[in-house]
Amino acid sequence: MKCHFFRFLLFLPFSGTFAQPVPAPTQAVPILISGATIHVGNGDVLEGKSIAVVDGKIVMNPDASAIEKRSGVPCKIVNARGKHIYPGFIAPFSLLGMVEVDAVRATQDFNETGILNPNARAIAAYNTDSEVTPTVRNNGVLMAQIVPSGGLISGQSSVVQLDAWNWEDAAYRMDEGLVLNWPNQYSNTGWWAEPGEIKREDRYKENVQSIGRLFDEAAAYARKASPESRNLRLEAMKGLFDGSKNLYIRASFAKPIMEAVLFAKKYGINPIIVGAEDAWRITDFLKENKTRLVLHRIQSLPLRGDDNLDQPYQQARQLSEAGIPFCFSMDGAWQQRNLPFQAGQAVAYGLPYEKAVQALTLDAARILGIAQNCGSIEADKDATLFICSGDALDMKSNQVEYALIKGREIGLDDKQLGLYRRFNEKYRQGKK
Repeated sequence: MKCHFFRFLLFLPFSGTFAQPVPAPTQAVPILISGATIHVGNGDVLEGKSIAVVDGKIVMNPDASAIEKRSGVPCKIVNARGKHIYPGFIAPFSLLGMVEVDAVRATQDFNETGILNPNARAIAAYNTDSEVTPTVRNNGVLMAQIVPSGGLISGQSSVVQLDAWNWEDAAYRMDEGLVLNWPNQYSNTGWWAEPGEIKREDRYKENVQSIGRLFDEAAAYARKASPESRNLRLEAMKGLFDGSKNLYIRASFAKPIMEAVLFAKKYGINPIIVGAEDAWRITDFLKENKTRLVLHRIQSLPLRGDDNLDQPYQQARQLSEAGIPFCFSMDGAWQQRNLPFQAGQAVAYGLPYEKAVQALTLDAARILGIAQNCGSIEADKDATLFICSGDALDMKSNQVEYALIKGREIGLDDKQLGLYRRFNEKYRQGKK
């Protein structure tokens, strides 16, 4: 009995360290934010302007007295003079809410058994009580695309807003895309410090044929107005063929990227390539096929040993100059807090600052199919935004002071801040 009692105590939370922020209530009064530098998200900057938030929506160039008269209550005034307003950053291709501790398998829920799982839904595994999510919001990431992983076809992705009681409330665009991992003909052995020889993948043709057969079946199924029997796997793919659902294809090297794009084109699908580390080598092909990209973790080593060491940092500028639409992404869950600093790294290597902000906001929203409601600070869009006292793309000065999701004032406390306060108090008291 004693053994079980002490085992129970191990899992009790530290008293007074951190309480998960309660999801914010619906906006009750109009909010007037004045005097800020507004980074619109579409490349424009508005100096010293004011915006209002009414019923969760943005009002540009607001008339405070008219808003108060219409709503019947005084506006809440937020003085943002000398500070910056950004649209909420969007984290594509994340595992937020599906992984709590990378090294603990029991806290992971992002893949299914088998290699062809188009009907697997990431949204059903999304945990709104994750202690990782508040640490991400504190750097301005207020929305995310959560994706399944594993196999050849991992399943369906969804877009969520990062302040909710449950996954139904969090869902912003549910089951909006399908995730396909394109097979490689070759793979590297060893690891980055001790690279091995390049190995041919024996099952490459077999895997490509498996994907092709499933897509043939799904395309035929989608053409039937009323199928004889309902097939959940094929139902999940129907939206690919009428454009209501995105196809995200993970591919890194130039040849697999081109193969994946041409494969999707056979079915009338314009895919989104994720990873795309080799995209800078085939910009003409990508532009010709109007291919959109989700760049993966540009703060990393180059794909090949003979590439320039800083090639990953330069790729965003190269793609921008080539006119290819892209957004930034990070792998995993807790890594999403560093998403703004990926864009900052690209700025240091020549990407214009407002273009970097746009890649985190409006361009990400366009790629995910949600730009009509969010991604920029424009009239009648959802008021998902934050105020930062410094540069949101700079890890030294990024200090998010105030944030809204659909007009709701969200809490900015998190577990790590709680631990900081706890131990800062301990060692501060110990000083003489």
